[in-house]
Amino acid sequence: MGDVAITNQAEIQQSESAAIMSVIERVAMSPDADINKLEKMLEMQERVLDRNAKQAFTADLSSMQEFLPRVIEHGEGHNKAKFAKLEDINDAIRPVLHKFGFAVTFRVKHESSLVWITTVLSHKQGHSEETSIPLPLDSSGSKNAVQAVGASISYGKRYGICAMLNISTGDDVDGGLPVPPAVKEKQTITDARLTSAIAKIKSGEYTRELLDEAFSLSEKQAKRVTDEVAQ
Repeated sequence: MGDVAITNQAEIQQSESAAIMSVIERVAMSPDADINKLEKMLEMQERVLDRNAKQAFTADLSSMQEFLPRVIEHGEGHNKAKFAKLEDINDAIRPVLHKFGFAVTFRVKHESSLVWITTVLSHKQGHSEETSIPLPLDSSGSKNAVQAVGASISYGKRYGICAMLNISTGDDVDGGLPVPPAVKEKQTITDARLTSAIAKIKSGEYTRELLDEAFSLSEKQAKRVTDEVAQ
């Protein structure tokens, strides 16, 4: 039902945008076209496109949340505290991000004794959102100046991704900095969520591989997926 509502909304947005563009084209082709009026219409079209892009971003982000997997802690920091490594987070979430049309990028700015790491979550429709984290240079241990900057940037990227995508992690310590907690095993899935996942697999919006990576299925649930997807 939710997928149908999203599809209908997208169709309405496309129709609305096409209607406005059609009017703009007619005005532009007229020999008596009012330039001021045309500029206002173009501004309105831009606002409509921006609004539609933001709505698509929000809809796909909402749909993606239930498929984001937990991240196993493979890193070991100060005092042997476990933490989720950046490469493990990337490997875990990248297939899901790609499936729903998202990409994560970073901007880094160095100011005095602080490093600003900005995490940017971009969507295929053009809308993006970001969050910035100011961090002190991690000069703990025997790190030199370059390593101190690198350690803070690595931490900022991990923390920024977790904050942006609502990935819960634990209170570990890595190089003197608190690391968002990471989980240690796959989560289980309810029958209701499994029904939704099966529907998405059958429609091509999701895959069995992503389902197995994200969730720990019981023998009965695994058989159900196999049987229903094959229908």
